[in-house]
Amino acid sequence: MRAKPMAAPRTELPPTAGLPLRWSDFAPGAAAPLAPQLARLLELDDGAATLTCSGTAALVLALSALGRDSARRDVIVPAYTCPLVAIAVAHCGLNLRLCDTRPGHFEMDPDALAALCGPDTLAIVPAHLGGRLADLGAPVRLARAVGARVIEDAAQALGARHADGTPAGAAGDLGILSLAAGKGLSIFEGGALIAHDPALRARIAELAPQVLPRSLRWEARRCIELIGYALLYGPRGLRWVYGAPLRRALRRGDEVAAAQDEFSLRIPLHRVGGWRRAIGARAAPRLPAFLDAARQRALARSAQLRGIEGVQVLGDRRGERGTWPTLTLLFADPAARDAALARLWGAGLGVSWPFVRALPDYAYLRGTVASAPMPNAADFAARVLAVGNSEWLDDAAFARIAQVLQESCRQPRG
Repeated sequence: MRAKPMAAPRTELPPTAGLPLRWSDFAPGAAAPLAPQLARLLELDDGAATLTCSGTAALVLALSALGRDSARRDVIVPAYTCPLVAIAVAHCGLNLRLCDTRPGHFEMDPDALAALCGPDTLAIVPAHLGGRLADLGAPVRLARAVGARVIEDAAQALGARHADGTPAGAAGDLGILSLAAGKGLSIFEGGALIAHDPALRARIAELAPQVLPRSLRWEARRCIELIGYALLYGPRGLRWVYGAPLRRALRRGDEVAAAQDEFSLRIPLHRVGGWRRAIGARAAPRLPAFLDAARQRALARSAQLRGIEGVQVLGDRRGERGTWPTLTLLFADPAARDAALARLWGAGLGVSWPFVRALPDYAYLRGTVASAPMPNAADFAARVLAVGNSEWLDDAAFARIAQVLQESCRQPRG
């Protein structure tokens, strides 16, 4: 699919709803520590969270803690997930095992997962997508049966809750969160690792200084980027730092670059400095109200989109309370999805493609991810589209998106 975007807009809406920073967040003075605040958000004790420089770093730390005293080497991940998950497994020298998704979804297929689990399985890493929750029932059950651990990838679901009330990130043995740009809470790049077991916590505390050493160079860079984020995360600033690179990538037909799916195989690993921690800590109390407002906005707009034949809005199962950084849509027809994406991606309306490929289909990951057919994951990638749920997306702009979606589904196919 080669996207043909509209002309460059005057403003740019973000592809995800992130909590904007305020200048008061940068004010000097003491702030409540960030890691305990995150733990309390997940209704855990203050020592449950370890702050990291990214969600990827949290996964590296989790795998390092699990693998240090274990002969097990296999890590099972969904075939449709962020490429950084595969890169983190490779970084740790472990064996990546891909599990195809169930049809029409991003969750790992339970039967395929059962066939992969065995005595060499170190961890299963189920992942949530765009605030929608993966069912952890099968991963937890199968992990317990073979003596493996579950690392819940809640990088895109901070603040969500499973049907039993358990917060996302706290339902497995370990959980990873992301505080990256555009996430619900951001220190530009950051993350956290959640652990329940006291022995695992002690091991994480021991390994963290080794895995995440001090780096003045990296921390200085992140501080500058965080200031830029505070200045430019809005409809005018995003036109230059997000929209312009996106449209350049679309003009040359590079979908992977346009989706920002191409990552370095070298993961930056360093300790987060006190200044950025304090900024995140001052912003954190606003997160629950921000997520509630996003939820109300998304539910109203999801109801409007459900009237479009050929488009499914992925929502919560009974009892779940996901977050809504985006509205994740699944088209019945890949051609209709492509038609909608060609008109909307790059139009400045916050429409995007979550991940453009199943993991084996990224050319730059060859050598990191083994080639293997993952038909359900590839089909999901071909039919999914995300509509940003930013507070800046007004009713008129949303109506334009809905009209294009409807027209794309009605378009005759040759």
